[in-house]
Amino acid sequence: MNWADLNLIPAAPEMVLATALFTVLLVDLWLNDRQRWITYALSILAVALTAAVQWGVWVKEPVETFSHMFVLDGFAQLAKMAMYAAVIAVFVYSKAYVQVRQIYQGEFYTLSLFGLLGMCVMVSANHFLTLYVGLEILSLSLYALIALRREDGNAAEAALKYFVLGALASGLLLYGISLIYGATGSLQLGEVLAATQQGDNPWLLKLGLVFVVVAIAFKLGAVPFHMWVPDVYQGAPTAVAALVGTAPKIAATVFTFRILVTGLGTSYGDWTQMFQLLAIASLLVGNLAAIMQTNIKRMLAYSTISHMGFILLAFMGGTEGFAAAMYYAITYALMGALAFGVLMLLSDEQHECENIADLAGLNQKNAWYAFLMLLAMFSMAGIPPLMGFYAKFAVIKALLGQGHVWVSVFAVVMSLIGAFYYLRVVKTMYFDEPSQTGATVQSGFDARLLLSVNALLLLAWGVMPQAVVDWCIRALQTTL
Repeated sequence: MNWADLNLIPAAPEMVLATALFTVLLVDLWLNDRQRWITYALSILAVALTAAVQWGVWVKEPVETFSHMFVLDGFAQLAKMAMYAAVIAVFVYSKAYVQVRQIYQGEFYTLSLFGLLGMCVMVSANHFLTLYVGLEILSLSLYALIALRREDGNAAEAALKYFVLGALASGLLLYGISLIYGATGSLQLGEVLAATQQGDNPWLLKLGLVFVVVAIAFKLGAVPFHMWVPDVYQGAPTAVAALVGTAPKIAATVFTFRILVTGLGTSYGDWTQMFQLLAIASLLVGNLAAIMQTNIKRMLAYSTISHMGFILLAFMGGTEGFAAAMYYAITYALMGALAFGVLMLLSDEQHECENIADLAGLNQKNAWYAFLMLLAMFSMAGIPPLMGFYAKFAVIKALLGQGHVWVSVFAVVMSLIGAFYYLRVVKTMYFDEPSQTGATVQSGFDARLLLSVNALLLLAWGVMPQAVVDWCIRALQTTL
């Protein structure tokens, strides 16, 4: 790398975020518990400032830096802006939750910012090692976040399971990367793609591809590598579950795109066959297992598995499918943030709203919260005119465009089955007698306002999806 030619502009948002992160970390050391609102405000400001810098360095053509290890292109920019919005939403929704439950607030915000930094590195990575570094920054932050409630046995168990299985997945990814390096002689994604077009060492490349796909399936929570998902969602504080279920899904989608499309695009026929099996298993197991859950966080975990099945299917839809995958990931982040946001507002120090029964009669106690949760459930079920419907429609359309008819029919049938458990939540809120155990946190105006905006976006971008679709298509065009 020539220092004279070093271009820091593409990585300016990450540098701003890292600087702001350490500032928040240092300031938090001097604050007592009553002053934690300063940490909260600084964290929001850090993400907002990063987003502003991101907007300021917006590019129309891909720009590479750090010896082609880091790239700023359309997909990276769109994904980062969506992740910034998701993290800010989680911070706002969880403010009262972490306060009344006396979770380590300073650690929650700083670890979340570390996780966001890892996600940003992941989506801008143009080299296998950069991808790995970004993934590990995110993973290590999430391990610690899940274990924030040290006295809670479920949280400790979830963190331990996630750590052990995550370490296994990281090992598989590293082994796959080493095999790909052996087959192609490079770790830079563009050079790997060029080397694979020559067809050298095909079996070594396929073996490496298998390990990489397994690692990706673990990170997405696809069956049969999904065991950590229900335990993490149930054991982690709801604020952490909300973070795990939103922005990292967008990062994981772009991470998958980087490795398999921009790096191993010539093996498209091989990895789509594996994705088909993973997607079918995820849709089947995720939806059937979710039906049997009484814990709503666990139900949302299994539904996440089925949603990840849809994202895997989207990658089988060619170029149209890649844009559909991004649209689906953004949609899922919006839906997850809304659902977990309502759950956090319905939890207090003595009572955690985590069972479906806790939502009984919510419409009689707070009609607006019930309506917001209804929109989240309807959107996840794929009921028009909400955004979730168009996300599923875009994936099915892309699949049909590639001739995957029976897979499309299977996905539609699984969506119909999945609608059962979402509608059960709605039935509990509107037709069951009110729960005596449920409580409502005195949430701030900012959380209630942002939740309403979140729900409105699900509705508006469902009725008029073309704006977000166009963003995804333009982002893809400036990436490929």
